[in-house]
Amino acid sequence: MAKCAFIGLGVMGYPMAGHLQKAGHDVTVYNRTTAKAEKWVSEFGGASAPTPAEAAKGAEFVFSCVGNDDDLRNVMLGDGGMFAGMDKGAVLIDNTTASADVARELYAAAKEKGISFIDAPVSGGQAGAENGVLTVMCGGDQAAFDRAEPVIDAFARSCKLMGESGSGQLTKMVNQICIAGLVQGLSEGVNFGVKAGLDMSKVLDVISKGAAGSWQMENRGSTMVENKFDFGFAVDWMRKDLGICLEESKRNGARLPVTALVDQFYAQVQDRGGNRWDTSSLIDLLSRG
Repeated sequence: MAKCAFIGLGVMGYPMAGHLQKAGHDVTVYNRTTAKAEKWVSEFGGASAPTPAEAAKGAEFVFSCVGNDDDLRNVMLGDGGMFAGMDKGAVLIDNTTASADVARELYAAAKEKGISFIDAPVSGGQAGAENGVLTVMCGGDQAAFDRAEPVIDAFARSCKLMGESGSGQLTKMVNQICIAGLVQGLSEGVNFGVKAGLDMSKVLDVISKGAAGSWQMENRGSTMVENKFDFGFAVDWMRKDLGICLEESKRNGARLPVTALVDQFYAQVQDRGGNRWDTSSLIDLLSRG
C-alpha cells in the first residue's frame, strides 16, 4: 500500500480518490473548495491539506484531476503547487484531459526536479469513476508506469501505456473524436425512429445486439428517447475536449470535418442552456428543432 495524494475532487476525482483510499492506500486530498475536501474525508477517511504542496508532501504517488491546461500549471507549478511539495523519485499521475503540449511541458519540468510524470486521462464518465472501472490511457516512461499501474488499478478496468509523454492525451483525443461522431449518429437514428412511429425500446434492444451496438447506445439510447440529460458527461466538458482535438489537428494535419461539425452542434446546445446536460443532448437539436 502506498502513500498518495489526490488533487482535485470534481465529479471524477472525488470517487477516484475514494477508490484509492478504499483499496488501502493512505490518501491526502486537496480541493480548491475546502468543504468538498472535508466532505471527502468524512466519507472515506484519509486526510486533507490546505495546499497542493502540503498534500503532496511525502507522497509516493500524486494524482491530479482538474479542469484544463492553465489549471494544471497552477496546481503544479504555481505558489504552493505540487512540485514544491513532492520528493525526488515520486510519481505524478495526471488524470486531467488536457493538451499533449502541456503534458510534455510538465513531463520536462518534473524531470528537472527528479519527479516522474505520467499523463493519464480517463474514459468511462462519472459512472465509471464511481464504479472504479475507468479506462486509463497513459503517456510517459515505462519504469514510472510500471510503478504506478498497481495503484491506478484501484479505479481502473483497463490501464495501458500508449507511448512517450503526451501519448495518453493523444489517445484520449482519439476517444473523444470517435464519441462525437457516434453520438450524433445515434441521435439521428433515435430521432428518425421516433418520427417513424417505432417502439424505440424494442428498436434499441434489437439493434444494440448487432453491428450498431455501442456503449452510448446501451447507456444513453433510452434516456435520449425520453429527452433526459441531467446527468453524465457535460456538454461544456465535451466542447473543451473537442477544442483540444481540433487544435491538435491543425498541428498534425489530420482532417476532422465531422468533429468540427459536431462541436458546432454542441455550441447550439450550450445556447439553449444545456451547458451541463449530458453529451447525449445532441438529440435535443433534432427532436425540438
